[in-house]
Amino acid sequence: MEVILLEKVGKLGDIGDTATVKAGYGRNYLIPQGKAVFATEANIADFELRRADLEAAAATKLAEATARAEKLAAIETVKITAIAGDEGKLFGSVGTRELEAAINAAGGDITKSEINMPEGVIRNVGEFVIEVQLHSDVTESVNVVIEAE
Repeated sequence: MEVILLEKVGKLGDIGDTATVKAGYGRNYLIPQGKAVFATEANIADFELRRADLEAAAATKLAEATARAEKLAAIETVKITAIAGDEGKLFGSVGTRELEAAINAAGGDITKSEINMPEGVIRNVGEFVIEVQLHSDVTESVNVVIEAE
């Protein structure tokens, strides 16, 4: 399936690029989210008319994400207290919802979908570095300290 990207998408390309994607990815994610349109003659012509507006909107989103990244960089460390056992293992875990609340309370401005936790939730006491992807080009790291209650 051929699509025209209306915004920068991770590993597919930039605004205006034509990408070949699997049908389900295009129909179920890219097109409903407004990130792409089918690559037809009419859509290509329509895209060329709207190119300047789309690039201006992308530049605005990038500037906004950069400003939010500066707020996150100003935060030294985020501390979260949780109930833990004697060996430092938590009763439960610290996930994206708790991290979002703690970072926003410390002065950040993020949503839980922007938090990247490839190793899963945190289940131990200690210091961790959490990656926050605010834009496809802007990623900021935040130091998180999990302490026992």
